[in-house]
Amino acid sequence: MVYFLAVGGALANALTTIFQRLGLKDAPAEHSLRFSLIAYAMRRKVWLLGCLFLISGFLFQASALHFGRLTIVQPIATLELPFLVAILAFWFHQRISWVEWGGAIAATLGLATFLALAVPTGGNRVPGLAAWGIAAAALLGGTALTLALAQFGPPTWRAAMFGSAAAIMFAVTAAMIKQVTSDFHPHWYTFLTHWYVYAMVVTGLTAVFLAQSAYHAGPVTASQTSLVIVDPLVSMTIGLALFGDKIHTAGARGPFEVMALVALFAGACVVSTAPLIAHIKSEEPPSDGLSPLAARTPVTAAGTPGRTPARNGGAAPDRAPAFGGRIAGAKRRRRPDAAQTL
Repeated sequence: MVYFLAVGGALANALTTIFQRLGLKDAPAEHSLRFSLIAYAMRRKVWLLGCLFLISGFLFQASALHFGRLTIVQPIATLELPFLVAILAFWFHQRISWVEWGGAIAATLGLATFLALAVPTGGNRVPGLAAWGIAAAALLGGTALTLALAQFGPPTWRAAMFGSAAAIMFAVTAAMIKQVTSDFHPHWYTFLTHWYVYAMVVTGLTAVFLAQSAYHAGPVTASQTSLVIVDPLVSMTIGLALFGDKIHTAGARGPFEVMALVALFAGACVVSTAPLIAHIKSEEPPSDGLSPLAARTPVTAAGTPGRTPARNGGAAPDRAPAFGGRIAGAKRRRRPDAAQTL
């Protein structure tokens, strides 16, 4: 049950990324980092579909954390990246390189190996206010340190530091979700009287804001790498320290678990830094007509769907246009019978 819910959450997050990027693919560049971008997106049905998957992903994660442990649920969340690779390859028919496939396979096998060896147990402890106070001091201190380090250095460094700060806040948010679901009361409205409900909202919004700052500060590959590595590690630490999670490390398990985690994070980093994935994980609208997810149906020069003319004059089979292809504009020189793709 827990594994199904956690994997479902990862898949929902991958679909959220795809559909929300589709919804923003034609957004004017001047809307970047402005509320007008949200107003534009809300008029797009595909973006609203992405919001439904976003809500579904949250519900999957909350349910998984209610029944399971942070040391299981949060590492599984990294499967979002292999799911992205699979969706782009099999649904959008994009050409995926062996490096991206290798990273996705390494991440998946590393995760499976770690969970099989660690066999996480426990996780039934509900931390009190004193325990949360100590943990909050350490977590806020780490966040403050990374934010201080993000104030100087090249864009790549700054993006990585902002990404690390966001990852810590995302991990804290997951822990708050675990706390809320662990202390669930039959009278649902009583949860409004608990401090951690409001802390969950604050940390979640802070995490989103810091992630946006990371995307804006430098290359998305740097921020995404930090998010992929720091979030699961901090979540696992919180699970072990606060919620009483236990992992088996006796004998040869420990070294193999470390190698499995290295494979997991290395594979996830390879996927997240691939140009194809890095582009759609960026949350800013594309500029200069750069479409993050091109339409799958070719459009003729007259603007109607059809077949792409073959070089010898005959009709060639339909093919999906290249991912991220530019919209044909007036500046591009056209042949009279050339097919243009979006």
